[in-house]
Amino acid sequence: MALTQPPPMAPPLDREQILRRQSLRESAARTYARSLPIVPVRARGLTIEGADGRRYLDCLSGAGTLALGHNHPVVLEAIRAVLDSGAPLHVLDLATPVKDAFTTELFATLPRELAEHGKVQFCGPAGTDAVEAALTLVRTATGRDGLMAFTGAYHGMTAGALAASGGARDTSVTRLPYPYAYRCPFGTGGGTGGGTGGGEDGGGDAQGAVSAGAHAAERGAELAARWAENVLADPKSGVPRPAGMILEPVQGEGGVIPAPDSWLRRMRELTAAHDVPLVVDEVQTGVGRTGAFWAIDHSGIVPDVLVLSKAIGGSLPLAVIVYREELDTWRPGTHAGTFRGNQLAMAAGAATLAYVRENGLAAHAAELGARMLARLRGLAAHHDCIGDVRGRGLMLGIELVDPEGTTGPDGAPPPGSRLAAEVQQRCLDRGLIVELGGRGSAVVRLLPPLTLTDEQADAVLDRLADAIAAAVGPTPGPTGSPLPTMRGTTP
Repeated sequence: MALTQPPPMAPPLDREQILRRQSLRESAARTYARSLPIVPVRARGLTIEGADGRRYLDCLSGAGTLALGHNHPVVLEAIRAVLDSGAPLHVLDLATPVKDAFTTELFATLPRELAEHGKVQFCGPAGTDAVEAALTLVRTATGRDGLMAFTGAYHGMTAGALAASGGARDTSVTRLPYPYAYRCPFGTGGGTGGGTGGGEDGGGDAQGAVSAGAHAAERGAELAARWAENVLADPKSGVPRPAGMILEPVQGEGGVIPAPDSWLRRMRELTAAHDVPLVVDEVQTGVGRTGAFWAIDHSGIVPDVLVLSKAIGGSLPLAVIVYREELDTWRPGTHAGTFRGNQLAMAAGAATLAYVRENGLAAHAAELGARMLARLRGLAAHHDCIGDVRGRGLMLGIELVDPEGTTGPDGAPPPGSRLAAEVQQRCLDRGLIVELGGRGSAVVRLLPPLTLTDEQADAVLDRLADAIAAAVGPTPGPTGSPLPTMRGTTP
């Protein structure tokens, strides 16, 4: 399909006036606008053009929402088709051809067991609404109240989702340790760095090539699994059998921490053995992001409930849960929402799901992500402020640390929070948009679109490397040679 030509540039806008009015009118809760003071006016693919005429490479992608980047032609065409058809844009939860097409495409991507014996619930427009629906579902189906969640988790900003997230206060949710090789809570070798990727036991495939901390990561994951097993099996643990366990296959906001596949399989085995529904939050990891269509595909597990949002709407608001049919015991209206029937989002989402599936973008994300990780590890060899490099597919994280700080009980240097904020600003100065996350907001996160090319990846990593060097001062690498390009890097 030929690329749709952008409209002529509008007259220049007064960026400073727009930002000033935003500061005066919008709430103190605004976030991205503080660290990214730009005014986007046009966008295509990886690139955003600001009101000041500058162009930026967007490695935030709507926090992972834009699987195909900005304004992809297949998404625009799908939206136009609905608008031109005269179809209703708001239908609550009524059946429509657009919804039927979306559901059919969604089920074509799911693990067979869910596709053949699953139900879908359309929720409010945000991922947090889908999390709330999942929690309501398992509580209704089991008649139990408690919940098991994990350290470092992020599941949204509504009450139930916040209670299951890492920063929760005054909650009855039982918190379990999430396997985190670099800052292992069991002290099995934290701070080993070297780059932890996804894969078997935290580093067994090309994406997470063998690192110095692989054995420590495996040991930490095993201890985390044993902790969860003991809590569930011990009648004196003080934790009643919960309504469900919720986890992320890769913690995104928590710092881009991939869970080992073996650990995920253990959680599936434990929850099944104790009749505890397993809820997997794939709001950010889904639709090819991690190098498989769904992150659960890496480990082969099939959860009881799959929570989906972000990329499934093709850049527009949409959230659903897909779950085993035996859990479908709630009464009509138990979980509802006025905006469950977003026709434009369903059309854009169906087009996105089909495009990712038909064009093998998950495999592309796996291959390109592996090469980017390899190059980032080379960058880490030049800077002792880079404590760890990790990720899976095109979901990458660089954990910055204070190498002169006192090592913590986890065996790692303290987070380099100020440095990370400066690196983010230096990136923006160089036309690169990145996000921060993790402990102390010290993890620089890259979430580029799945359509990213080798040349674009080189440009992203060149700007990032330059930003880090500018923030800390250039440090010669082991050989004094420049970092290789993507084409000269092997996983």
